[in-house]
Amino acid sequence: MTSAALEILGLGLGILGWVGVILACGLPMWQVSAFIDVNIVVAQTIWEGLWMNCVVQSTGQMQCKVYDSILALPPEVQAGRALTVIVALLGLVALMVTVVGAQCTNCIRPGKMKSRIVIAGGAIYILCGVLVLIPLCWFANIVISDFYDPTVPPSQKREMGAALYIGWAATALLLFGGCLICCCSCSQRDETSFPVKYSAPRRPTSNGEYDKKNYV
Repeated sequence: MTSAALEILGLGLGILGWVGVILACGLPMWQVSAFIDVNIVVAQTIWEGLWMNCVVQSTGQMQCKVYDSILALPPEVQAGRALTVIVALLGLVALMVTVVGAQCTNCIRPGKMKSRIVIAGGAIYILCGVLVLIPLCWFANIVISDFYDPTVPPSQKREMGAALYIGWAATALLLFGGCLICCCSCSQRDETSFPVKYSAPRRPTSNGEYDKKNYV
């Protein structure tokens, strides 16, 4: 019962991480304009994401524009698009695989095959966390490098946006949820495997009867 509850917890964490990846993929705040000029009042703030960039005025008005060309985008944006979309699809596959093999469902009879399916679902969640970590760290490295690069003009310096932090939180949920699912499934498989019992052969005594010690 405890392993089933932990398995459901891992599945819930995996679903939250999957939703977080989709949210981070759609948000335009992967990198935002840095306020490092001498002017305290800034007229506008620039948000740049995987699919669009937005300009937020000081009055609260926001204008967003979708990128015109895919091939003209930087390589980190193209890789971020591809990997986040792949993770979104793999997360759906992991959800279906884990639900099919979960202990609380009756889609498959209990046994080694059922636990292997759950382990496969947890492994897919872990793979999703690793894949989504690549564009997040890539973006963060570029933002930090440009920020401390003296050759980059102050108006072009950027800071890490909220989407990166949401993506890192989603990565942690995916990795932890996937590991929890795999560990619970392995422990459940060990619990369901019973040792083989052997019984001693019954030998008749001198009077032709079987010895009582042969009976269990």
